[in-house]
Amino acid sequence: MYVRPAAAAAAAFLGLALTLLGGTASYAATGPGPAAGPLDLGGPVVYAHRGASAYAPENTLAAVDLAMRLGFDWVENDVQRTKDGELVVIHDDTLARTTDVEQLFPDRGPWRVKDFTAAEIARLDAGSWFGEEYAGASVPTLRQYLDRVQRNRQRLLLEIKKPELYPGIEEQTLKVLGEAGWLDARHVARRLVVQSFSADCVRRVHGLRPDLVTAFLGTPPVADLPRYAEFTDRINPWHTTISADWVAAVHGLLGAHGRAMEVDTWIVDDAATARKVQEMGVDGIITNAPDVVREAVGGF
Repeated sequence: MYVRPAAAAAAAFLGLALTLLGGTASYAATGPGPAAGPLDLGGPVVYAHRGASAYAPENTLAAVDLAMRLGFDWVENDVQRTKDGELVVIHDDTLARTTDVEQLFPDRGPWRVKDFTAAEIARLDAGSWFGEEYAGASVPTLRQYLDRVQRNRQRLLLEIKKPELYPGIEEQTLKVLGEAGWLDARHVARRLVVQSFSADCVRRVHGLRPDLVTAFLGTPPVADLPRYAEFTDRINPWHTTISADWVAAVHGLLGAHGRAMEVDTWIVDDAATARKVQEMGVDGIITNAPDVVREAVGGF
């Protein structure tokens, strides 16, 4: 459930207070690169899903900035491609749910991202659906998003969304990451993870950039986990599909970089579920409400 803008100010204030009181490890965490894992700071890593999306419109720069103000390093996003080849940050493969595309382009249904140019998408309002406070927020390009995350000194869990719709999106995503300065040794080791629901996509990214940390979104059977360990470092499942034994099975394997595989689960927005998956031994929790999860589990 989304918390509307009236709650956003309160959440931001709470997050700032926690930060000032030492309630977050913030940038002290080293991150999960091939050469170094997270410090043991008492809890799982907390990832702000599509930014702080319980309190600001998802996948917008406003949601990234709010995650920063709440004290969170890691943000997650979704990448798709426009008709003219621009990578943009949006979750759905249609524009209808989170923009005013139906009002601006009433005759263009079903309003798929791949059927609109970058210039057309840039005209859309991606904030008013969430609250008038965010009226005029735009769908950012991947480059705009990367620049903001970099400015905020945050880290990125980047999801390549529905790659079957966008042939070659793996190479293109890596090209934009490289042009934006995100494929140097420091970013690769500590500030970037690339994930997808498509095993073929994750395998392709690993083949193109074997140094990158990658994650597969899903819950493969334990018997199939060794195949995934050949090309990925993490298995990131929906929280309702896992058990402590399954998490232990993942941890018992060495991933593509020769380190114990990790588990980051999603989407957890309440304290009870956060504590439950923490007890299962997960390494990270992906959440729309990162402040709620942090308070519940002591994560960073």
